[in-house]
Parts: sequence; structure tokens; C-alpha cells
Amino acid sequence: MPHSNTRPSRKTPAHVVPFFAALVLSTFAVVSAGHAQRAPARGTPNVEFEMMTWPEVKQALADGKTTALFYTGGTEQRGPQNVNGGHNLMGRATVKGIALGLGNAIAMPVLPYTPNNASATLPGTIGLTPELLAAILERISEQAITTGFRNVVLMGDHGGGQPNVYVEVAKKLTDKYAAQGIRVVYCDDVYSKANDDFSKWLDEQKLSGGGHASIIDTSEMLYLGGAEWVRLKELPNAEGDPILPRGQRPDPSVPRKNNGITGDARKSTKALGKKIFDLKVDYAVKQIRSLLAP
Repeated sequence: MPHSNTRPSRKTPAHVVPFFAALVLSTFAVVSAGHAQRAPARGTPNVEFEMMTWPEVKQALADGKTTALFYTGGTEQRGPQNVNGGHNLMGRATVKGIALGLGNAIAMPVLPYTPNNASATLPGTIGLTPELLAAILERISEQAITTGFRNVVLMGDHGGGQPNVYVEVAKKLTDKYAAQGIRVVYCDDVYSKANDDFSKWLDEQKLSGGGHASIIDTSEMLYLGGAEWVRLKELPNAEGDPILPRGQRPDPSVPRKNNGITGDARKSTKALGKKIFDLKVDYAVKQIRSLLAP
């Protein structure tokens, strides 16, 4: 969902990118394993790579599930009401829903770190630089190709300058593997279009859309995780600094709340959360089918 205002300020030296990328990938595995997961419900296809055995992966590929879906989440503060891993938790449900909707795809483990900066004032954020994200996306995409996937889809739960990383990696790898009939694409409708359209709909309902850790994020987390993901006692006061028009700076004479929220989350509901979740999955499925059409 909408990203916090902090951005990486220093570029990572080129010679340390491989080391840190490997370090992050190893941490990625630990964090992913740390999120307790249930086996697929009876009758529901198992489309999660990390919940499959290697023979099951091999069979899925043979059965035509040759599209790998990589979704980046992110570990960052999400206001006093939402747990810091919200992007990762929502991301896992989202990418699984997309895989089920497509029918020929496997949801790969969600990447838990994205470009951002930590803060001692609002502790909860652990971030990468854009250079590290690019190195990681390139590595895991090529690993999926080696595994046998013919298509790789990159997606993320953030805005700002981060989409440029996905676009660049997708183009680089598509150029590299096009002769083999392999494609790497970036699906942005799952974030940009879904959030923009839902924000407009919220405005029509006289509800404030947009922002960070506001009504959209909080509603989706309520729908997917309930009280385990959202501190219900904090909701009545979950209002942050106002959403300003692009380019407008805050009025220095107006005290800032600086509580990690931009916008208003007080009217968040599970029903709204289901609506945005379904919209994200639907938009992603349609765009991916279009991107990968013969």
C-alpha cells in the first residue's frame, strides 16, 4: 500500500551489492519460514512454492504451471494500529489469490524487505536500497528460470521510485532470455491502478482514500488478519497527518502528529478490506494475462 515518505539517501557501493543481496536472501528465507502457514484447504490447489515439495513443483511445471509470481512486501511501521509486517502478510494472501485466479502460476515466497530507511522515532522499518532490490529481483528471477519457469512476473506493494527497479529488471532479463521464449514482466495494476481506483471510489463515498497506514491498508489488514494484525483499541484514534497535494509542503505553523499515519484509518472495515483485496487480485490477473498473451 502507499509508501512512507522516507527514501534511501545513499547508493550502495557496487562491490558490496552481491554480498548484501546474498545476506538478504538468506534472511528472506528465515523470515518467510517464520510466518506460520497452514496447508491448503481441502479442494484448493496448492499454488505456494514454499508449501510444496520438489516433486510437487516438478509436477506443477509439467502440468503447465510455468509462471512464477514474485511479490515484494516490505517491513515498515504502519501506524500505532497495524503490525509492521503488514505488507508481507497482505502480499502473501494477494499473490496466492493471483496464482489461483490465473490457474497456470505458482506464488513464490514474498520478499520481506524493500527500499526504505529505518527510524528510531517510529521504529518498525527495515529497508534496502534500490540497488540491492534490483540485485535480489534479478537473482531470484533467474533462479526461477533455472527451475523451469517460462514466465516471471514481478509485483510490489509500493509506489514512489520503486517501480523503476521492477521495470529495469524485467527489461534486462527479457532481453537476455527472449531468444529462449522466456519473459519477465512487471505487473503494476495490482498496486497503482487498484489503489487509485479504490481511492476515487472512497472519495465518492465521502471517505478519505489514499495515504499511508490509512483506511485502505487498515481495512485490508482487518479483512485478512483481524485483531491479530490490527490493534482494534487503537482504531478510534487512528488519524494521522493530512494527505497533501503532490508537491505541497506541510504548513510549519500546524503541529504534526507524526504517528506513522498519513490520512484517516478510523472508518476502516473488513468489508472495505475485502473490496480492495478482490480489486487487487482481479486487476493483477487481467493485466498478467494481457502481458503474457501470445
